[in-house]
Amino acid sequence: MEAQPTIHIVLITGMSGAGKSHAINCFEDLGYFCVDNLPPTLLPKFAELCAQLEGRLNKVALVSDLRGGEFFNNLFEALQELDSNRIDYEILFLEADDEVLIRRFKETRRRHPLADLSLREAIDKERQMLAELRGKADRVIDTSSLSPRELKETIANLYEPEQREKSMFITIISFGFKYGLPLDADLVFDVRFLPNPHYVQHLRSLTGQDPQVKDYIWRWMVTHKYLQKVHDLLEFSIPYYIREGKSNLVIAVGCTGGKHRSVALAEEIGRLLGDRYRVNCKHRDMHKA
Repeated sequence: MEAQPTIHIVLITGMSGAGKSHAINCFEDLGYFCVDNLPPTLLPKFAELCAQLEGRLNKVALVSDLRGGEFFNNLFEALQELDSNRIDYEILFLEADDEVLIRRFKETRRRHPLADLSLREAIDKERQMLAELRGKADRVIDTSSLSPRELKETIANLYEPEQREKSMFITIISFGFKYGLPLDADLVFDVRFLPNPHYVQHLRSLTGQDPQVKDYIWRWMVTHKYLQKVHDLLEFSIPYYIREGKSNLVIAVGCTGGKHRSVALAEEIGRLLGDRYRVNCKHRDMHKA
């Protein structure tokens, strides 16, 4: 029974040292299910298993290269089986200049898969072995002059141009300064200058998630003005974090005890950013005494 074309597979291959390991990390940040160094003989069975999941696993990136040893010789046979089963796939081939590859191997001190030869001889032989596969590639990226950040941006532009913003995962943490700063915070906003519900007797036992506390906090024009300035700053800066290759951003919002003001502001910031980015809001100290 033929598998239905419910998945799309990107097969990453190419020269050793050209950046395939970094490329697979880039695809993972874009939401792909990733497998590194999959033996080609397992590729058809793996694709069939993914297709049986009925859309729950529809974007897959795989690395297959000379590290597979003698199994790599079965790659063309595996690709023919994918074609006969109507599995949607494409080949991404990474390459780099000889001098660049030699420098990278010397810097990392990693073994070349053809380690029985000198490094230059191994690179020459690998090019010959991969020449036919390169000719079948749907896309070829020369990483000679690309930094890791530039490679990530290139892959994002090629494969998920409309999803680049969604590749950024933002965690917003409300906290109380008296319990200490969150150690993993990238940005910290201090809202202790806002009117404090703690000094309103009937609000003291509530939290920033309660409607009465929210009404109190958003009663003041200073709260709205501050939120607008924070939002403007984040709208300006987050795209630059993405361009630099950052895929996770932790924003901390703190008040004195982490129970009222920081909670309300953190949730509103999360709501504003949630339309463009993947956002998770946490309240570290909300229930502390």
